[in-house]
Amino acid sequence: VAYILQNNLLPALNGDAKTMNFLQEVVDIMLAYIVESFDRSTKVIDFHYPNELLQRNNWELSDEPETLDDILISCRATLKYAIKTAHPRYFNQLSTGLDMVGLAADWLTSTANTNMFTYEVAPVFVLLEYVTLKKMREIIGWQDGRGDGIFSPGGAISNMYAMLLARYKMFPEVKEKGMSSVPRLVAFTSEHSHFSIKKGAAALGIGTESVICIKADERGKMIPSDLERRIIEAKQKGYVPFFVSATAGTTVYGAFDPLMAIADICKKHDIWMANSMTWNPHKMMAVPLQCSALLVREEGLMQSCNQMQACYLFQQDKQYDLSYDTGDKALQCGRHVDIFKLWLMWRAKGTIGFEAQIDKCLELSEYLYNKIKDREGYEMVFDGKPQHTNVCFWYLPPGVRYLEDKVEKMKRLHKVAPVIKARMMEYGTTMVSYQPQGDKVNFFRMVISNPAATFEDIDFLIEEIERLGQDL
Repeated sequence: VAYILQNNLLPALNGDAKTMNFLQEVVDIMLAYIVESFDRSTKVIDFHYPNELLQRNNWELSDEPETLDDILISCRATLKYAIKTAHPRYFNQLSTGLDMVGLAADWLTSTANTNMFTYEVAPVFVLLEYVTLKKMREIIGWQDGRGDGIFSPGGAISNMYAMLLARYKMFPEVKEKGMSSVPRLVAFTSEHSHFSIKKGAAALGIGTESVICIKADERGKMIPSDLERRIIEAKQKGYVPFFVSATAGTTVYGAFDPLMAIADICKKHDIWMANSMTWNPHKMMAVPLQCSALLVREEGLMQSCNQMQACYLFQQDKQYDLSYDTGDKALQCGRHVDIFKLWLMWRAKGTIGFEAQIDKCLELSEYLYNKIKDREGYEMVFDGKPQHTNVCFWYLPPGVRYLEDKVEKMKRLHKVAPVIKARMMEYGTTMVSYQPQGDKVNFFRMVISNPAATFEDIDFLIEEIERLGQDL
């Protein structure tokens, strides 16, 4: 009551005008931030250490309500220290950029503020999910777009759904009786795969030791012959292979596993692989976070695997077709509406718009590769043109470049990327990721998914790496 009385926002009596003014001010703050985000003369990041940022503003929660002016100050402060992920020089992750139609859709989604579990409370959104998932399955190549699917909170959860379904398909009794009712299960994935496969195995009680990592070649692609060898080995030990995860665009190298060869092996050994696919539109399609879907070939499997038929949500005597009550297919009860951003962007761009956007990113990564492959001070992590927008390279500063002692050289090179990255963040000029991989010391992993980036921004990145690393 104190909050409503003090601020006079809706649902307070005659709160319309005050509400309109307040929301208009919030929108003005956001619009100013958006325009600034695309301005190359502004910083990508205004970096502060956590303890410093905690002390800079009063972030604590109090018993008494604050004024609307204080609330607006908090909005401004939050955006002041936010990372400008829309900035043309932000290359840190695969989810970059800010699509205006996607943003508008996100605002509308929050305004509608509903839950995706039933047609009863989310009629349009449920239908849009149905239409879009069907379109996505058609693109994958499943006949007439038949099958099933669900939008989930990110690719890691989509991958876990796939593992859950694969286990249920092979051993349906596991749903009631648990893991003690089934033999020792093993899953297979590339040594370059995303950490979510092991995380999913841990969460599902399968265990990380039951995830067997298959060797990748020098370009980061899974080696099919090693996969088959390890499947046969597991069977000889009495284990049951139930799941193979292959990747189209690995996290670090951007490698595409040989999907056809892997699928043939899985078919031969009756293992789940081409039965489902995780697709993350919040990556290369630049849909605002989060937007991830699991697409499943077999209709009805998700329902039988996950349904609990809660009678307070999924009443069987409703007046409409109950197949549109999709909530019981999901693990979540509360499920955020992630579909509208993707659907509205697809309407605005058309499929050809997405194609052009992704082609541009691929063109920029090829430009970067051609620019640095023979440039002094640069060394590629693997030979040949990248398969995707990931460009992996070392920058060797003058102080490291001419060292004869290989061990010392690697030891020093390992420290180069973290120092340059820290300096990038201190200056706020750009952001790019780095990591080690296997026995390889820290290298830069450039990923390009930002539709705002241009050739000049790639030039800037290289000049900036050299400027920040020349004294190392």
